[in-house]
Amino acid sequence: MKKDHDFLTDPNTLFGRLRSACSDEWEAYCSHEFVRRIGDATLPEDCFRHYLLQDYLFLIHFCRAWALAVYKSETLADMRAATATLNAHLNYEMDLHVKYCKGWGIETKYMESVRESRANMAYTRYVLERGLSGDILDLYVALAPCVIGYAAVGRNLAEDSRTKFEGNPYRDWIDMYAGKEYQQVAREAVHHLDELAVPRTGPGRFESLVRTFRQATSLETGFWEMGLYLQD
Repeated sequence: MKKDHDFLTDPNTLFGRLRSACSDEWEAYCSHEFVRRIGDATLPEDCFRHYLLQDYLFLIHFCRAWALAVYKSETLADMRAATATLNAHLNYEMDLHVKYCKGWGIETKYMESVRESRANMAYTRYVLERGLSGDILDLYVALAPCVIGYAAVGRNLAEDSRTKFEGNPYRDWIDMYAGKEYQQVAREAVHHLDELAVPRTGPGRFESLVRTFRQATSLETGFWEMGLYLQD
């Protein structure tokens, strides 16, 4: 009988192979001190607010990346999938983020005036560059550490005995990424990577994708560091 692997740990998916090839970078990202301190509620709130402000700017570039995915798509099915994701981020997720930030005393006008951090620019421009210079698979692999990684981080925190839930100001954040809705988003992203890979992978291609995944994962780690150390 075939073993039913969890989508985050299945070694047979493209994501699973990329994660295994970049295990050190993936572990550093998913178990970063910023994440651990969200879990045990010791992260200074100023650090989290700084992260939220930069995440707002990040989401704007994220929308641009999904718009690029529409352009890079070679089939109507892929165009529709990218358009649906773009619509969800642009017209739903952005509003949710703004409302969440208001709960932390951050107004939209202030978010729009904040200068983008170097870590934010590094990751978002890298994603766009990979999409512009490569094909749609390169773009989706560059996005994977964010799309799939947040599901891994959320689930890890939810299942960690050290995570504090009672009185944790970051519990809503944990619940969001550990919740069924976001876990399904990540599950579909893993599946879509496999679909995109079928006609686009051949000898030598995997190593190129590993380089993209490793760099994107390291840049995501830099985003945590930006929040933890209040970096500009």
